[in-house]
Amino acid sequence: MQQPQTDTPATAPVDAGAPAPGGSRRRGGLPSTFASLRHRNYRLLWFGTMVSSSGDWMDQIAFNWLVWELSHSPVWLAWANFARFLPILVFTLIGGVVADRVERRKLLFTTQTLAMFLATALAIIVSLGIAQLWMVIAIAAGRGIMNSFNQPARQSLISELVPEDDLANAIALNSATMNSTRVIGPAIGGLLIATVGMSGAFWVNAATFILLLGALAMMRFPAQPQRRARESVLHELVDGFRYIKGHPQLRLLVLLALIPILLGQPYVTMLPIFASDVLHIGGGGLGALNTASAVGAVVGSLSVASLPTGSKLGLWMLVGLAGFGLMLMGFALSHSLLLSLAALIGIGLLRQTYQAANNVLIQTHVDPMYRGRVLSTLTLDRGLVPAGTMMAALGSAAIGVQGTIALMAAALVVLALAVAWLAPTLRQLEALPGASRRRH
Repeated sequence: MQQPQTDTPATAPVDAGAPAPGGSRRRGGLPSTFASLRHRNYRLLWFGTMVSSSGDWMDQIAFNWLVWELSHSPVWLAWANFARFLPILVFTLIGGVVADRVERRKLLFTTQTLAMFLATALAIIVSLGIAQLWMVIAIAAGRGIMNSFNQPARQSLISELVPEDDLANAIALNSATMNSTRVIGPAIGGLLIATVGMSGAFWVNAATFILLLGALAMMRFPAQPQRRARESVLHELVDGFRYIKGHPQLRLLVLLALIPILLGQPYVTMLPIFASDVLHIGGGGLGALNTASAVGAVVGSLSVASLPTGSKLGLWMLVGLAGFGLMLMGFALSHSLLLSLAALIGIGLLRQTYQAANNVLIQTHVDPMYRGRVLSTLTLDRGLVPAGTMMAALGSAAIGVQGTIALMAAALVVLALAVAWLAPTLRQLEALPGASRRRH
């Protein structure tokens, strides 16, 4: 595995005047929450991710608006978004294999370059007024394929940018960054559509790729032997599943990353119903509901990034999962806007606490040789969201949206308590140091 380039050697002793691990500050004068930003390569990725992810969310707003203007059909809107996500389900596991076979930075550079060309093509056809629905859907499918290879490479690259002691912080801080762009991107996208139109929004998104590509190009790594593929893609894909199956704790962590998506994430799709029929606040209030959840998610990610070395992340994960369920039950049964907003902040905070802790544990308990393949399985959650949404829709038709979401939330609480009872060692899990990970 490539060794990260840092502003101070990874093996350098802690400054004599610095607080002990778990203190409020670390080397470089940064608060512990942002400690991983002292490493140049990680700073570059963090900045590029902040800009490009904001562009992605901005593009999603403009994309949906474009499809609606071209079709005026909710069915075509659904198909267009399906075209964006279906390739991810089909190709992401292969993307994980590729991420374990080639240099991840080069793979990420390649996928982002191709995605920039596709974003530029969309901006051009919209600017020229020649956009047709089939063109838009084809571009969306192409970007979905690129994301299938991009996501495993981006997530597994983090471990090559920071020393082992800062890996947990880097993962959690990256999660906080991604969540903050959920607030920033749509706000900028709406503003651009209102001022410079859809084509301007698409051109701005295409330009954001340049900053990420520049950040990747500026990274510096020591020379490393080229990774060689010894087996076929199919063999290595099956080998990845065997690896997960052969490590019970890792297998449970992967399941805990996926199953709550089925039960918990569908509330997001149901928010328009809550805004319209339960809280009676209309479209403007719907924006406030989404923002409350996103703000809570940022706080939750930063909370995990602030945890001192040696924290029982397994316990934090299960507490976050149970709390997520309880807060979601409270939101589902609330008829008060203020209580609903407070509950949504709690939902975002606790959901992200559980997800960030889970991601840190998976990345620090996986053999680096399998990191891309294991992380690619987490992207399958994109297929569980529609399944969970269908469950929520059917339940809402039968017993109402409040009762349905409350029951799904209760299932999350039961899941967390059951895992805590049946797998007590999971509560004691910490982020595993690199040397221990290679023996794991």
